[in-house]
Amino acid sequence: MTNELDVFVGNTTLIDEEVYQLWLDGYSVSDAVNIRLKSGILDQTGAGADVLESDTMDHYRTFQMIERLLHYPPKLVQQLLFQIPPYKQSMLIERYYAFDEAFVREVLGKKLSKGTKKDLEDISSKTGVTLKSCRRQFDNFKRVFKVVEEMRGALVENIQQNFLLSDKLARDYAAIVFFANSRFETGKRKLQYLTFEDFATCAEHLIQNWTLGAVDVADDMDMDLDKEFLQDLKDLKILITDKDLLDQHKSLVCTSLRGKISVFHEMDSNFKTLSRALVNIGTSLTHNKDVRDFFIDLVEKFIEPCKAAGWSFSDVQLFLTQYTASARALDAFKQQALWERYMGTLRSCLLKMYHN
Repeated sequence: MTNELDVFVGNTTLIDEEVYQLWLDGYSVSDAVNIRLKSGILDQTGAGADVLESDTMDHYRTFQMIERLLHYPPKLVQQLLFQIPPYKQSMLIERYYAFDEAFVREVLGKKLSKGTKKDLEDISSKTGVTLKSCRRQFDNFKRVFKVVEEMRGALVENIQQNFLLSDKLARDYAAIVFFANSRFETGKRKLQYLTFEDFATCAEHLIQNWTLGAVDVADDMDMDLDKEFLQDLKDLKILITDKDLLDQHKSLVCTSLRGKISVFHEMDSNFKTLSRALVNIGTSLTHNKDVRDFFIDLVEKFIEPCKAAGWSFSDVQLFLTQYTASARALDAFKQQALWERYMGTLRSCLLKMYHN
């Protein structure tokens, strides 16, 4: 008796996206097999459990061989050993560099060093992300940081060119790199209500307006805050130390907002306190500790007081808009360009952060 066997030979590397995700999520081969069994794949294919295990192991071996190329994505695109269609290459890269929000929220702003890596076991237990996946994500953050930290030019573009990520993912990595470089504090209890997306949006505004790259994109870097700009912010103190300017500013804001916000009387009575808080946040940014505490200061000195007084998002939006615009009408206030650069970004960050 003879058995007929159909054989197909090809050199295209087969990639099962579901198995790839299981591998990325840090599951062992046996765990991945069990998950695939529960999905009912044997009923769909008519294969046996031994075939499923063999298939899963083959895929895992392939992913492990490809992984070294994924560390430097242009190498994956240029190599000829694995025949993978371009759209599959993009999928492999994008998913390899994707991250869990719960994980990134735990490491955002921390130094990407061995010290932080030692904490991954605790972070894994806290977030439910497997330790293997935590390590992959942490190593990705560190790798991207190391490659772009000394590069000149736009941070997002540098990341895209070197890691071939989508625009959205490259922007997220730019935020991660920027926070790691400036060491912004994000882990305090009063900041826990903020999401990664909140911080990423703030990072984008800071990069676009407060870094060296915001002044000269071609020659400078988006990684570092513009220290000359931060030093110049001390000149804004005149808005709160000059009594006439402070009174004029208050009068202009109150006149423009009368009847337009629900907390007018609270705003009127607390204007000077709020104005001092908004200006002092900027004038203190010459010290590294104050830069690290930037988001804590926004919450403690402005967001919490406004929430306690019952300000709605609309109230805050109207106040910050008029507070910024009214300074333009102050003839004795000569720091208009500096004010716009400072308050434009501060307003954007505060509005992004003003939620429950």
